[in-house]
Amino acid sequence: MEDVKEQQSQSHGQDDENEIVTENTAFVHGKPAQDASGPPKVDSEVEILHEKVTKQIIKEGHGHKPSKYSTCFLHYRAWAESTQHKFEDTWHEQQPLELVLGKEKNEMTGLAIGVSSMKSGERALLHVGWELGYGKEGSFSFPNVPPMADLLYEVELIGFDETKEGKARGDMTVEERIGAADRRKMDGNALFKEDKLEEAMQQYEMAIAYMGDDFMFQLFGKYRDMALAVKNPCHLNLAACLIKLKRYEEAIGHCSIVLAEDENNAKAMFRRGKARAELGQTDAAREDFLKARKYAPEDKTIARELRLLAEHDKAVYERQKEIYKGIFGPRPEPKKNRTNWLILLWQWLVSLFYRIFRRERVKAD
Repeated sequence: MEDVKEQQSQSHGQDDENEIVTENTAFVHGKPAQDASGPPKVDSEVEILHEKVTKQIIKEGHGHKPSKYSTCFLHYRAWAESTQHKFEDTWHEQQPLELVLGKEKNEMTGLAIGVSSMKSGERALLHVGWELGYGKEGSFSFPNVPPMADLLYEVELIGFDETKEGKARGDMTVEERIGAADRRKMDGNALFKEDKLEEAMQQYEMAIAYMGDDFMFQLFGKYRDMALAVKNPCHLNLAACLIKLKRYEEAIGHCSIVLAEDENNAKAMFRRGKARAELGQTDAAREDFLKARKYAPEDKTIARELRLLAEHDKAVYERQKEIYKGIFGPRPEPKKNRTNWLILLWQWLVSLFYRIFRRERVKAD
């Protein structure tokens, strides 16, 4: 991780202590995050949590496990085991699920049992019997789950809040939700400065979970401004972490969310441009950098990234020029045919004998 002071000295528009500035762009093309079409293949030991619930750990977590009535924030993908049909994906929607243990919906009972056995940051594959899922009837609305379908969940526990009364976000006042989100954001910033990127991301994700679309839709005026002042920096800081982890497509997604709310946000343009440059999307990256420069004309880091793009494009052009050298070069001049004197002599002799033969024939007639 770069020196924190150096990062904080690089401003993109209006810098403040709530937002983190990332490293320089290098043209190393990382692989974009893959959207798994089927359940992951896991070789770890199978842990029996319940007669109808088993767990296999994909990635270890840290800290302790949530207790009853804890408010858990998680991402998950869900499949019907028999058909391998994926019917839910919160990663794709970029909207974590809030789950209060002990107060979950009936169809979430198996999922809640699995989550209660996990630590913050842990990712696991859960196998849930149909009895603790969508039951005998299944679901024919949304999500679409067949009758008596055993379920597979790929789950990541982002984090949780210990609350004895199980107070969900929906029961909090606006000020309480924004305050809880702001505390998570500040915790994330501290972890980022210690280069604990995964843990920092968990805090930013939890902060964003406090301000979901349903909550933001109800806010107007100063309350909406207060919420966005916390939510947007969390998206931008998530993008900073994801760029460091070479998960560029996800970083682009978070920057685009900010730009949907604030189309003139120079930091969002800058970081989206960095992610696009890493993916080799140089035209789109240049467009983002030029827009960012419009709102932050004195920013040296934006000018540097534009210069790097120009140098990259020039290097690509020179390589292509070298590869195709001669293919479209000047047309070669046709070679002059050499005169074959032997053929000409033979043709002259044949013509001479023919004329003599005709002359003698005329005399004979």
